[in-house]
Amino acid sequence: MAEDGAAAEFSDLDLESWTHAGLKQERQLSAAQRRDYSFCRRKSFSAFVASKRNSSQEDGSTSWCCCGQTFKEHCGVHKHVARTHDSEIQQLTQAAYERLLSQLEEEPETQQPNEAEPVDVSAWIPETGHISEEQLQKGPGKVLLYYHYCQVQDPHVICAWQKALCEKLHLTGKVRVATEGINGTVGGTDTATDLYIDAMCSHPLFKMEKEDFKTSDGGAECFTDLRVGVYKEIVPMGVDPDVISYRLAGVHLEPEEFHKKVEALLSEGDLCDDTILLDCRNFYESKIGQFTRCLAPDIRKFSYFPDYVDQNLELFRDKKVLMYCTGGIRCERGSAYLRSKDVCKEVYQLKGGIHKYLEQFPEGFYRGKLFVFDERYAISSNNDVISDCRYCRCPWDQYKLCSTQFCCQLVLSCPTCRQDGHTACCPTCQTKGHAQSEASPTVAHHREECECTGGRPRIPQDV
Repeated sequence: MAEDGAAAEFSDLDLESWTHAGLKQERQLSAAQRRDYSFCRRKSFSAFVASKRNSSQEDGSTSWCCCGQTFKEHCGVHKHVARTHDSEIQQLTQAAYERLLSQLEEEPETQQPNEAEPVDVSAWIPETGHISEEQLQKGPGKVLLYYHYCQVQDPHVICAWQKALCEKLHLTGKVRVATEGINGTVGGTDTATDLYIDAMCSHPLFKMEKEDFKTSDGGAECFTDLRVGVYKEIVPMGVDPDVISYRLAGVHLEPEEFHKKVEALLSEGDLCDDTILLDCRNFYESKIGQFTRCLAPDIRKFSYFPDYVDQNLELFRDKKVLMYCTGGIRCERGSAYLRSKDVCKEVYQLKGGIHKYLEQFPEGFYRGKLFVFDERYAISSNNDVISDCRYCRCPWDQYKLCSTQFCCQLVLSCPTCRQDGHTACCPTCQTKGHAQSEASPTVAHHREECECTGGRPRIPQDV
C-alpha cells in the first residue's frame, strides 16, 4: 500500500477529529487488536491522501487534488480528507484490517532460531511394505475430520511427523498443530486413511479413539494439496489459548442428549424463552444447513465470534445455551469464551458436532447441507434445500467460487443462471469480471472487497 511521506506531519488534532467515527468500533477490540486496527487506519488514510497527489507540475512542487480543490499544504489536504471522506477511509480500514487478520490466522509460526536437534519420527510411521502403492493411491476413499486437545511440548516435532505420515500415505488436506493440541482434515483412499487413524490412535501423546474421527465419502481429490503447520491456536478464534483455555468448555452432550434437548425446545415453541440454540459457524455455512429454530450469527469467520459475544451479551444473560458447530472444535473454545463472561445459566455443546449428530439422526432437527472446508463445499444426509439462488431465488444450495479473478467469496447460482452468465457473487464482481475478461492478464494480488464484504457489518447486533 502506497504511503504519503507527509503522513508523519498529520497533527494530533486532525487525527482526533478523523478517528471519532472509528473510535467506537476500536474500543470494542482488545488491546492487541486496537494496535492492529490503528495501524490499518493510519495506513489507509495515508494511502488515500497519496492517491490524490499531483507531482506533475512544471516547477517540481507537490500538490493534492480532491473534490475539485487543490491543496498546497499537507495539513490542508489532511483536514479535508478527515472531514469529507471519513466513510471511504473507514471502508478501506476495515478491508485492510480483515486482510491482516486473515494473514495472522493463516500464517504458521516460524521455527525458533535455536531449535533442538532433529527428532527421528520414523517410529511413529506405520510400516506399509505389505501394501502396494496402488492401494494407497487408488480406489474408494474418504475424508477424515478430527481434533484433539492436549499439552504438546514440541509442536514442531509433531508437525514433522504429520507431514512425513501424510506424504507416505499420499494424503492431502490441512493439519494445524499447536501447544494446545492438533486439528486436521485429510483425504485419501480407505486403506490410507485407516492407516492414518491407526497411527493417531497408537501415538503415545494423543491416544485417540477411532470414534474421535468423523468420516465422509471423498478422497485425496477433495483437497488441492497438503498443508501442515504450527500455529498459536488449532482453531483460529483470535484469543490466546493461555487466556481462554479449552478446559473451560461447556458441558458436552452426546448426540442423543442434544437431540432430546432440541426436541424439548421445539415442543415448547414460543413459550420457551430461556434457551438459545446457537450456531457458532460462519454465515455461509449456516445459510445452507442449520438446526431448526437456531440463532445463526451473520459473521464471516470464527475469529469474529468473541466480538459477537461481547457485543450481544444481553442476548445470553440468564439463558441456557445449546451450541453446535461442524465437528465440535469451535464449540470447545467458543463455549469457553461464552462461559468466561459469566452471564449464562448453563452452556452445553454438541459432542462431535453436526457430523456425529447426522450419523445418528440423518432426518433429525438439522436440515439442509453440512458445509465442509474442502473442494466438495458440502455433504448431505437429507434432501432439504433451505437456501436459494442468489439471482433467481429458486431453491439451490451448491456453492461455487465467485468467477471474478481476485474475489474469494462463495456464490449460490443455479445452473440456469450460470448459463446466463451470472457466475459472480454480486453485481460489483460481475462488472469486474467483464472488465477483466476484456483486459490483459494482471499479476495476482490480495483479495478484493465487493458488495458481499463491504455491505455486511463485521459484528452483527442481534440483541
